[in-house]
Amino acid sequence: MSDGVVTAADVIVVGAGGSGLFAAVEAAELGRRVLVLEKNPKPGGTTNWAIGSLSSSASPMQAAIGIHDTPAAHFEDMALFHGGLLSRDNPELRKAFVENVPDTLRKLLDMGVVFFGPMPEPPHRAPRMHNVLPNSRAYAHALCRRARELGVDIRLNHRAHRLLTENGRVVGVEAVVDGALRRFFARRGVVLAGGDFSANPEMKRIYAGEAISRAGALVETSTGDAHQLALDVGAEIVNGDLVSGPQLRFVPPKINLMTMLPPSRFLALLMKWAMATLPQPIIRPFIMMFLTTVLEPQRKLYESGAILVNTNGTRFADECDKPQFAIPEQPRKEAYIILDSVLAKKFSSWPNYISTAPGVAYAYLPDYRRNRRDIYNVASSLGELAKKIGVPPDSLKKTVADYNQSPREGTPGLLQPPFIALGPVRSWVLTEGGLKVSPTMEVLSKSGGVIPGLYAAGATGQGGIILEGHGHHLGWAFTSGRLAGRAAAQHGAYR
Repeated sequence: MSDGVVTAADVIVVGAGGSGLFAAVEAAELGRRVLVLEKNPKPGGTTNWAIGSLSSSASPMQAAIGIHDTPAAHFEDMALFHGGLLSRDNPELRKAFVENVPDTLRKLLDMGVVFFGPMPEPPHRAPRMHNVLPNSRAYAHALCRRARELGVDIRLNHRAHRLLTENGRVVGVEAVVDGALRRFFARRGVVLAGGDFSANPEMKRIYAGEAISRAGALVETSTGDAHQLALDVGAEIVNGDLVSGPQLRFVPPKINLMTMLPPSRFLALLMKWAMATLPQPIIRPFIMMFLTTVLEPQRKLYESGAILVNTNGTRFADECDKPQFAIPEQPRKEAYIILDSVLAKKFSSWPNYISTAPGVAYAYLPDYRRNRRDIYNVASSLGELAKKIGVPPDSLKKTVADYNQSPREGTPGLLQPPFIALGPVRSWVLTEGGLKVSPTMEVLSKSGGVIPGLYAAGATGQGGIILEGHGHHLGWAFTSGRLAGRAAAQHGAYR
């Protein structure tokens, strides 16, 4: 039952991730009173976990190095990433994105966000990938600061429960606050920016299938709440069967210096200077502190002879045949990568890297030994290694012995100590399905008509645009947030 508390604003934004914060800033810059409802105790959402690249044409950084690039060229090149998904892309949304993302980038620069680049990424015809410094938390830091300057009211620990409607128009949000239901009315519009639904097993099962439903989520609070709010008033999800992944990733560290760095402009500028002027051996260890927290191990590890074992110490799948679908069926839904000293030496230098962030750097085994001691275990025997990672020693020894009887073609097997275990690794997905929206981010009903007063942005509003290629997801999050916030702010007031 509601406790009767009512709050009013011009625009209400559900979600304080990158898209929601940008929507709030845009609406507030147009002079509107803005209220943000965030269910988590901190803002940032999935944006805080991103590598941090943003792809755009016509940027000041491109111009500074003599690159002439246009949104029209970006529009054409985005299609080259799509492959068989091109027929499922929405050209109107893609056009709205490429035409507006340059202004998004400039606004971030004006807020003090620091980038290095642009970096090349074929088939882009020009370098367009701009990478944030010192880490992706700089986005939410800058957006929150700007929102506070504009008087945006950000309410944490407020979970949206349902949309309020009058005569077919969305007029507000009912949210759970300290166990009670409270109503918040929006005079002009509500923007849904609650992220994806990768942490909602039932929604993943309905839209993407049983196998995907068992994979984990990078952000455990990405439960599709905002999608469901819109579905309840007649909206629909487009491309709900598409996902990024499943992919194997190392479990995140509990403590990491690079991700703990304050996302200050001074530190970012210092890092940018260092990356441009200091010798690579000096700055590389600092870059690795960040990269080894968020990246996936490469398939080449398994092709070269590494194996995956579960927490029972047994091998459960062909490592080169989609093991990410098998890991969710294992105990604790995790596994370990087993290498010997021969493989360890091989993956200590180019061209054999453990993981990479395109345009940034490559991470080798010594980088994980230095920066991820929590997932790096080494021992002189398999029995000792098993004890370190908590699996039955006899089981691991038998698993490796069986593998060595018939190792992967072209590899000698795992024969030479010391032996190394990397992990655990888990299987993660990001869902790509979003609410069907117009180019101005109005949420559309199943019949194609506008649901008055309702807008969506970011992963919630990704209804039809395909975002292959690095830097497009963040670019879309911020740009769609701007467009949604602007449209909601300019909508006629209902009372």
